[in-house]
Amino acid sequence: MTGTQSRIALREGLASGRLLRFPGAFTPITAKLIEERGFEGVYISGAVLAAERGLPDIGLTTLTEVSERGRDISSVTNLPTFIDADTGFGEPMNVARTIQSLEAAGVAACHLEDQVNPKRCGHLDGKSVVSTDEMVRRIRAAVGARTDPNFVICARTDARAIEGLDAAIDRAKAYVEAGADLVFPEALTDLHEFETFRKAVDVPILANMTEFGKSELFTTKQLASAGVSLVIYPVTLLRIALGAIERALDSIATVGTQAHLVPDMQTRARLYDVLGYAEYSRLDESVFNFTIPTGQEKP
Repeated sequence: MTGTQSRIALREGLASGRLLRFPGAFTPITAKLIEERGFEGVYISGAVLAAERGLPDIGLTTLTEVSERGRDISSVTNLPTFIDADTGFGEPMNVARTIQSLEAAGVAACHLEDQVNPKRCGHLDGKSVVSTDEMVRRIRAAVGARTDPNFVICARTDARAIEGLDAAIDRAKAYVEAGADLVFPEALTDLHEFETFRKAVDVPILANMTEFGKSELFTTKQLASAGVSLVIYPVTLLRIALGAIERALDSIATVGTQAHLVPDMQTRARLYDVLGYAEYSRLDESVFNFTIPTGQEKP
């Protein structure tokens, strides 16, 4: 789909009453697997983007890095992509440029947060938030800058852990009044808080099911019953992959070969299938051709 088509699809999904599931893709090929498994969208985490570069999630990545990753992932999937835009990379004018850059990258949605810089992971202690007025300016700048009215602007508030639930709801209402299409209340503690938040605001809400955080890892059924419209699993796949990598490296260091790890690996044939080698081959066989291996041979 084009960027506009994916944005329309996301808006239709948010209006459908179904819970939309957006696992986090830490590479473009991961997005292909997410689409293949039948999920409704792809999330692109700022924390993951930083971790890939060996950096902590404290606002060190740039708009260029984020928009390029958004383009890389959006270009290989028909699913809507939803990207973490941190605090918008600067003042309201920077926020406006951020929105236009993400639109140009083919992204369907982004969220902006009300933390101060340098920001922190939303499930860590020691966060600080800007004033409601300052965040409202960010949202207004974002809404005014988008060229595609279907681009979804999500307001994230980290105020629950700092100012309490009621204050976070008051902030969210102000952000919605400023034009936010979706609200992301970060680090809520239980289902009742999600239910309370949803009843208080006039737009859909998002749940962040990140591991090792403040929120319990609720099921999709529980979240849907609480009125949540979209759930993200931002770092799940990266953590799974890094855990497997660490175990594999330890095993190779101990055993001296990776042969015993082969049964747990994706085969070469399966990788080629995910990448679409056959489609590339058929594209222009007169110029270049190659043989597609079959079966479950070793990589």
